[in-house]
Amino acid sequence: MQERLIKKLQDYIRDNNPDLLLLLLEENRLEDYLQENVASLSELITALSEENKSHSIIEELCMEELTKPLRPSRYNYLFSLLEEEFTNDFERLQQKEILTTELINMITACDPVFDEMQFTEENENDRCLRYAVTGAIHEYLNSELE
Repeated sequence: MQERLIKKLQDYIRDNNPDLLLLLLEENRLEDYLQENVASLSELITALSEENKSHSIIEELCMEELTKPLRPSRYNYLFSLLEEEFTNDFERLQQKEILTTELINMITACDPVFDEMQFTEENENDRCLRYAVTGAIHEYLNSELE
C-alpha cells in the first residue's frame, strides 16, 4: 500500500506541482519527501484497515490527505489562465517546448499575489484573484519580451 501511495503522490506532484518536484529534485529530497509524507499516514491506514475499508477507499482517503497541502495547484491555475487569457503566448511557449519551465517561473513571479490574496480552494474562482494574477502574468510576459 505504501509503495503504491508513494507512486501516486509522485505522479500527482509531477502533474500538479512541477515547481515542487523541481525543487525537491534540486535539493535531492524527493524520496525523503515522498516517504515521510506517506509514513505520516500509517495511523490513518491502520484505523481504516481496522474498519474493514477496501484498499481503494483507503488509497483514496490517503491521497486526499497527502494532496491537501498541495491544493489548489498554482501551476494548474496559471496554466488555465495563460491558455484562456494569453492564447498567443501560451501557444508560442508550447511550440518552443518551454511552457512548463515558464509556468514554473511565473509561479515565482505570481507568488506574492497568491500569498497576499491567500490562494485557497475556497477562493480560486474569485474574480479579484483572477484579475490580480492576470496582471502579474502580463507583467511577467512583458518583462520576458524586453
